[in-house]
Amino acid sequence: MKLIKFFRSEPFSVLLIFIPLTFVASYLNWGQLWVFILAAAGIIPLAHYIGAATEVLAEHTGSRVGALLNATLGNAAELIIAVIAIREGLLELVLASITGSILGNVLLVLGMSMFLGGIRNGVQTFNRRNASRNAILLLLAVIALLIPSILSAYIGERGDVKVEALSMGVAIIMIVLYIMGLFYGFNDHKDKATSKPAADENQNLKNVDESHPMQKDGDVPENHPKWTLRSAIIILVLTTVGVTYLSEQLVGAVEPLVLGLGVSEFFLGVILIPLIGNVAEHLVGVKAAMQNKMELSVEISVSSSLQIALFVAPILVFVSLLMGNPLQLIFNEFELLALIAGVVIAVFVSEDGESNWLEGAELLAIYLILALAFFLLPV
Repeated sequence: MKLIKFFRSEPFSVLLIFIPLTFVASYLNWGQLWVFILAAAGIIPLAHYIGAATEVLAEHTGSRVGALLNATLGNAAELIIAVIAIREGLLELVLASITGSILGNVLLVLGMSMFLGGIRNGVQTFNRRNASRNAILLLLAVIALLIPSILSAYIGERGDVKVEALSMGVAIIMIVLYIMGLFYGFNDHKDKATSKPAADENQNLKNVDESHPMQKDGDVPENHPKWTLRSAIIILVLTTVGVTYLSEQLVGAVEPLVLGLGVSEFFLGVILIPLIGNVAEHLVGVKAAMQNKMELSVEISVSSSLQIALFVAPILVFVSLLMGNPLQLIFNEFELLALIAGVVIAVFVSEDGESNWLEGAELLAIYLILALAFFLLPV
């Protein structure tokens, strides 16, 4: 009975079986396709537990440190995959995964949330002010990524010192902008919570928890783990080690998979790999929308995209320098077009503070069209 209760409260735990299966598949040479599939399936529950352990740590460290923990570890699984790919020299795969993560959040997750939430609850509302601010910040992040991608060709060739300096400079500015956004968001919510009448204090505090971008999972309590601080640290360490091993297997299978199936490395990076690292978080956002908590759902999708664009991508630039494979923030024309289209439509959708199933269907349609086009690109 206890085992059944555990699996009910932690449905992702069933997928842990894929971790030893990945080892077996690699050891017995089942083929790179099986290694890729099993490693991808094994990363999903580990990414979920990294997020859950981070939430527990955040509860024990206070709101400011907790926000920083969530900001740095919110996309840990995806960051590990990218670092392994950089080590293997798959820089185009890393850039594609950055693009895919942003698109997956603002088109797939937000679209699915609005679609299913709208069908179940009708027209849903969310904090227009917060959503617009985050959407505009995301648009600015995409513009920041456009500048080195477009102007680098006029400055020098890839690998040139000037081009590298431009990429590093943009990365530093983006990290500073991200920190400023965190600081403003935290203090803005705090001010709103304290400026209301005392009779509304409880409701205001609830709204802070639901709308703060760095506490996005805090309002989904049904499956929130009751771990101690020590248990959370141990789980975080073990899951990080597990994701590192599985990421090595996953990335190692990319090139044989591209040659064997004829699927482009770009498609794997822009569609499949972002989904693998973010499935658990995506499901939280969709579930929140279906529970008529659209505020939380919008924060999950937009804030996660912000984290990728303003924090993960710039950090990878400096990590790549340490690893001897410099990553420059130079995206190809397909990635730039997709980013512009996805983020612009997200800005328009967030503008009125309301959502319905038709808007969700429109976001999903754009994502599917882009996915089809990326799939048909030559290897």
